[in-house]
Amino acid sequence: MDFETFVYAIPLRTRFRGITVREGMLIRGAAGWGEFCAFPEYDDREAAGWLGTAVEQATVGWPAPVRDRVPVNCIVPAVDPERARRIVRESGCATAKVKVADHPESLPEDLARVAAVREAIGPGAIRVDANAVWDVATAVRHIEEIDRAAGGLEYVEQPCRTVEELAEVRQLIDVPIAADESIRRADDPLRVAVAGAADVAVLKCTPLGGVRRALAVADAAGLPAVVSSALETSVGLAAQIALAGALPRLDFACGLGTLALFEGDLVRDSLLPENGWLRVPTSAPEPDPALLDRYRHPDPARTEWWLRRYERVSALLETAT
Repeated sequence: MDFETFVYAIPLRTRFRGITVREGMLIRGAAGWGEFCAFPEYDDREAAGWLGTAVEQATVGWPAPVRDRVPVNCIVPAVDPERARRIVRESGCATAKVKVADHPESLPEDLARVAAVREAIGPGAIRVDANAVWDVATAVRHIEEIDRAAGGLEYVEQPCRTVEELAEVRQLIDVPIAADESIRRADDPLRVAVAGAADVAVLKCTPLGGVRRALAVADAAGLPAVVSSALETSVGLAAQIALAGALPRLDFACGLGTLALFEGDLVRDSLLPENGWLRVPTSAPEPDPALLDRYRHPDPARTEWWLRRYERVSALLETAT
């Protein structure tokens, strides 16, 4: 694939998903810029969906939206209660997504964090994300305690790893279950059977291969959907917002406020929520040359790693098509 490329590294304000610096690359095609930022631990096969999203954005753009703005939840990482309160109060959002299960003994910290979020958000909605780390028994016990601390959860996202485990937990608790990794990391997201295991489908078009493919996955899942970020800059986040704008139904606030976790961005007018809402873009954002200079990856070895990875994954995509 013959695209102009750029490799970046941007520090995060808080450790998130185990990292303090977000790395990735931009590609430029006839329709503008796209972003390829599959996490380094993902193999080339899984990274192919991420590159497919960037290629869609850079070559053909997105389907027409059915709404011009989408509601957004704020993101509360695994931080202390006071920091959690401040994040919620400063966000302007009526929904908060709280990270839990950051380490095996995290429950007391999780309970304090969720209680602080409830205090800050008032009657707003709280959802939590466990990133698939619990077994069934642990999930049931922790969810029940966290639900009480929250004064009621909107849902819990991916408490266990497998679809079968999600189904078992769903039968044992009253809190709705959302499936994330079970969909986007499935061998075939269009065929994964989550309807009996979850109440909500979390969609991330970046790993699913683009807005059009994510819309097909949403249709196949047959569940209410919420769109969530994969920790992109504004360039890649625009595709996620485009997906939220194109879904036939959007019953939940979306997890698209993740730029608040970044120390910087590649776009001058960052795609940040205003009073809990994001405008739906009609085209890919244009990176700012000064910001490209600022966040160009400083490590030549890592830059080379990303370029070689791009070449390998591009070859996989071309073989698949």
